[in-house]
Amino acid sequence: MLTGILAGVTWALETVILGIALQMSPLISDTRIAFLAPFIATFLHDAFSAIYMLLYHVARGKIKDLLAICKKKTVLWLILSSAIGGPIGMTGYVMAVRYMGPSVGAVASAIYPAVGAVLACLFLKEKNKWYQWIFLAMTLLGVLGISYSPGLQIENVWLGLLGAFMCAFGWGIEAVILAKCFKDGEIKSEYALNIRQAVSALIYGSLILPTLSAWDVTLGLFTGGEGVLLLIIAIAALCATLSYMFYYRSISKIGAAKAMALNITYTAWAILFTVILLGDLSVLNPMTLTFAPMIVVCGFFAATDIKQIFQIKKRDNKE
Repeated sequence: MLTGILAGVTWALETVILGIALQMSPLISDTRIAFLAPFIATFLHDAFSAIYMLLYHVARGKIKDLLAICKKKTVLWLILSSAIGGPIGMTGYVMAVRYMGPSVGAVASAIYPAVGAVLACLFLKEKNKWYQWIFLAMTLLGVLGISYSPGLQIENVWLGLLGAFMCAFGWGIEAVILAKCFKDGEIKSEYALNIRQAVSALIYGSLILPTLSAWDVTLGLFTGGEGVLLLIIAIAALCATLSYMFYYRSISKIGAAKAMALNITYTAWAILFTVILLGDLSVLNPMTLTFAPMIVVCGFFAATDIKQIFQIKKRDNKE
């Protein structure tokens, strides 16, 4: 439970830092670069994260164990979840942050636990209660409500919402597949994370960036004296790596639904960090303060069986 909450705290910090990077030159210098910014930032973000994890395993002398994972059949499911969670989910998240701002983008993307609950029902045959569908609908209404909160500096609400829904489906599918991978205990969470980030970065580098003709802009960041921008993205990637480590550990210990429900507390933390680090008080308006808790609470209950919670509490009391 603690690792699930820590995943939310560190992800919120990552969101605010990444939001700062996305508003820096040259990522907003012209129309073409502004369009490519979410894709370039996601590639660099996941590439830095993969390097961090590789260095982590080298320092611990676990490279052989990491390579051994690649020989297991389960790794194919892990690669599939990486391809969906990274290029689709993370790109959507960066789009939401880019076009709606860090705090609103974080809240809007928080519908992924509800989507994950639906997908778990369809593909893992997990049964959802009637009230979970109601909470899912309320979560979606909350996202629409916060997107139209007055006084917020939202650049493009429709592109932001598109990103939020891409993120929700990408991360929802990823969490369900990860739960399947972790169930038999063959793959440890820290190895799964390294593979996930490496696969995501490889797909971006070999398919997405060349298709968008974005390699020239990406390489230009390294040769054009954009060291501060790269440093900020690297710091955001470090926070994201810590968040993923906590999140994957949480999934492996308490399951996908509960881990997702705890992780979406990043929406509240993102608003707090936005006020503290950016001094942006526009996020503290009646609409935001109403719909942000609504999304968190409804997303939690859409992904959680209330009956099981009470059963766990009764069992703990007996013990």
